[in-house]
Amino acid sequence: MKDLSPDPLFLEAGLDWHTVSPKLITERRIPLVVLATVALGLVAVGIVLDLNGAAAWWPFALAAGAIAAPCLLLWFVVVPRTTMSWRYAEREQDLLVCHGRLSRKLTVVPYGRMQVIQVRSNPVAHRLGIATVTLVTASADTDAEIPGLPVEVAQALRDRLAARGEALTAGL
Repeated sequence: MKDLSPDPLFLEAGLDWHTVSPKLITERRIPLVVLATVALGLVAVGIVLDLNGAAAWWPFALAAGAIAAPCLLLWFVVVPRTTMSWRYAEREQDLLVCHGRLSRKLTVVPYGRMQVIQVRSNPVAHRLGIATVTLVTASADTDAEIPGLPVEVAQALRDRLAARGEALTAGL
C-alpha cells in the first residue's frame, strides 16, 4: 500500500509499518447503512402518504436526500481513506501508532510504561474476524489503540507487547 506521506515525522523510514485489515472499512460503514435505511424509510412513508393525493412525499424525499448525500460521501471517500490511514510499527523500546489524514497523530508507547493491554471486539468486528488492541499506560495522554487487526495478529501483538513490557519493567 502507498505510504501516506514521505514526512519522516509521522512515518519513520526503515521501519516495518503494518496496516489494519480492510475489513475495518466494512465495520465502519455499518452505521451508514443504518442511516441509508432510515432515509429509504422516510421515502416509503412519503409515498404511502402520497397515496392519499396530498403530495406530502416531497418533504420526506428532501429529508432522505439530506441524509443520503452525506452518507454517500462518507461511504465512498471518507471512511476508506481515514480507516486505512492507521499504521503501527514495533521498535526496540517502544510501539509507534500513527493515524489520520487531515490531522495526523503519532503516539509513541514505551513498552516499559504499559500497564494494561486490552483486546476487544464488538459483535460486528467479531463476525468480520477483526479486533482492537488498546494500550493503557501510566499517563492518560499516551494511551493508544490499533483498530481492525485480524484476530490472530491482535493476539500475537498482545503477546509480544506483554513480553516486551515485562522484560523492560523487570529491572524497576
